[in-house]
Formats: sequence, C-alpha cells, structure tokens
Amino acid sequence: MAVATEQQQTTYQEMTDEQKAIVEMVRNFVDNEIIPNAEEYDHEDKFPEPIVEQMKELGLFGVTIPEEYGGMGLDLTTYAMIVEELSRGWISISGVVNTHFIGSYLLIKFGTDEQKEHFLPKMATGEIRAAFSLSEPEVGSDVQGIKSTAAKGDDGKWELNGQKMWVTNGLGSAVVFVLMKTDTKADPPYKGMTCFITEKEPWAENNEGDFAGLEIPPKIKKMGYKGVESTELVYSGYKCSPERILGGEEKGLGKGFVQMMDALEVGRVNVAARGVGIAQRALELALRYSQERKTFGRPIAQHQAIQFKLADMATKVEAARLITRKAARMKDAGERSDLEAGMAKLLASETGKEVVEESFRIHGGYGYSKEYEIERLYRDAPLLLIGEGTSEIQRMVIGKKLLERNKI
Repeated sequence: MAVATEQQQTTYQEMTDEQKAIVEMVRNFVDNEIIPNAEEYDHEDKFPEPIVEQMKELGLFGVTIPEEYGGMGLDLTTYAMIVEELSRGWISISGVVNTHFIGSYLLIKFGTDEQKEHFLPKMATGEIRAAFSLSEPEVGSDVQGIKSTAAKGDDGKWELNGQKMWVTNGLGSAVVFVLMKTDTKADPPYKGMTCFITEKEPWAENNEGDFAGLEIPPKIKKMGYKGVESTELVYSGYKCSPERILGGEEKGLGKGFVQMMDALEVGRVNVAARGVGIAQRALELALRYSQERKTFGRPIAQHQAIQFKLADMATKVEAARLITRKAARMKDAGERSDLEAGMAKLLASETGKEVVEESFRIHGGYGYSKEYEIERLYRDAPLLLIGEGTSEIQRMVIGKKLLERNKI
C-alpha cells in the first residue's frame, strides 16, 4: 500500500500568505467602497475621485514600483490578482491603474536613472498618474501605420505633431508615454519609431507654458467603461527635450515600437485579469439571483438548464484565471510569455463577455434594468475584446508564436 509522504500531505496553496493578505485587503475595499458606489459614478460618467484617493492611501499605484522609489516592489502575478479584484468591483477602476502600471513598467525596464528618479516616486504615491498612447483615429491594430511625427529642431528639442486616440486617463494624467515616428523613411517602419515621455497639466484641456502644444478634446462618450476618461490627444508643436526620450536619446531613439510591444505583453496579462474579474462578478450575481428568483414553484437554480449554465460559467472563469496567472508567473520568472500572454488575453476577454452574457440571460428581463448590476457589466465587458489588441490580433500573435516555437 502506498504511503503518503509529508510533502504529498501539504495543503494546496494558490497564493502565498502575503498574496492572500493583499488580495483580502483589496477585496474588502472593493466590497465596501467600489461596488456600493460604482452605479452612481457609472450613471453620471463621473471620475471616482474619492475612490482613487483611497487607492493612493492603500498604495495601489505603486504595487510594482521598486521599494527604492517608494513602491511595494511586488511581482506581476500579485498585481494581476489585485487587478482581478478591482475589476470584480468595476473595470473602470482597474482602468485608472492599468495605463499607470504600463507607464511605470516602461520606466523601470527602459528608463534612464534620471527618468526613474524623477517620475517613479511621484507615480508610486499616485501624486501623478500615467497614460500611454499608441492608437490614432485611423490606426488601431496596425501600430506601424501611425502618422504622428517628431522632428528635432535647431534648438535641440523634438517637436511632436499628430493626433492620438483612445487614451485612457488622457485628461487626468500628468505624464503620457506616446509613440511617434522619428524617421518616416525607415524600412521596416517600426525601426523609425520612438517613445516620448510627454508631461502635461492634469485635467487641463489646453496646456500652456512648458506644456504648450498639447490639447485634449472633450472626452469620448462610450457605451460602457464610464467614469474613467478616454480621450484624444492633439500634439501641435509640442516641445520635448532629448532627455525625455524613453531610455535617453542615444539608447531610445528608434526603439519605441519594441519598447511598447514589450509593455503590451504585460498589458495583456493586465487585461486578462480584468476579464477574469468581471466574469467572476457576473458569476457571483448569477449564483445569487438564481437562488432568489423562483419560477414554477422553486428557485430557478434548481432547474437543470440554469445549473448547466452556472457549471459552464464557473469552469470558464477558473480556466481563464489559471492561464492568466501562468502567463504572469512566467514573466516574473524571466521566461518568454508572449504566447501565453496572448492566450490569456484572448481566453479571459472572451470569457468575460460570455459569462456576463450568460448571467444577463439568467437575470431575464431584470438584466435589462439599470436597477441591477449586471446591466453595467453587460456594457463594460465588450471593451476587453478590443483593448490591448483585439481577439483577432491575439489569434494572429498566438498562431505566429506557435509556429516560431515549433519549427520543423
């Protein structure tokens, strides 16, 4: 008879003790502060300033920023767990930290010592928030097709011109990491792209003084993802010093595309965690409503058709959660995770949409009412199918990476 060893008898642990404590803290914050207030901010499309201030106090803007700059110095896996919890409350809240996180990642990996020392301490406390910008009115998935340009003037500064689109935190941020063409004749085009760290006045629609040449038109009206602003950015003669090229002019010029694509890899893990979070909340709402709502003399949860839906929903949520955490853990271990990050983003975003829709169906006519939370989730979920690369782009990335790893 086989005898279980001491190692085999250890309890399965999905999180470390530190991760459990952090996730519990964030979950309590979500349950007490975000979920009860999300409907109000969503309805009015109003920035949730009180919630954001509490997030600053909890240190959530510096989760992945090294301790030497005032952050927590936590890994991507723990950050993904935090994002899942925030998104379970309201994905707009996770959007407030999403682009900020990508900006800090770019600085930590590619920034000069001066750039890190200047920005990271203020970003860690949330004193300033970051945004990043790739898309343009005519350019989305085809990043190499951007038209915005930067040219070096006689004064040694770079002059930025062009229009950017779909910038989350575009108005309230104090710094935007923006991709510009610095060599319009480069072949292939991506070799002529550079990432600039552009500073601005938070909440100012027309910047003046040192930040003159940057205008933020009225925020884009959206079906969902309300509360957090999505804007255009219009650069018109904006001056940027060479020291504000990400990584410095010598090392950063022409490297912007590669830098941004690297950041999108962790960004896709981020969006995947958001998909898991919104799916988890939709599942919770479906489980509760199906046990409260009665038809034909018994709770609808006792009908096999509903149980089958719940079973599929829970299974998809767990699968999406596991692949998301695998992608994060691989990145933390220093391994290539571009394939896994693409898979996570594809599966989790599609799962978010599917589970929300099934929960919506379980709610019946009430799901269409703004009095029920699922109605907001139903409007929010489609964003995840688009942000950080559409599902179609993810399939292209996955297919390409699979062939690269399995050459014959």
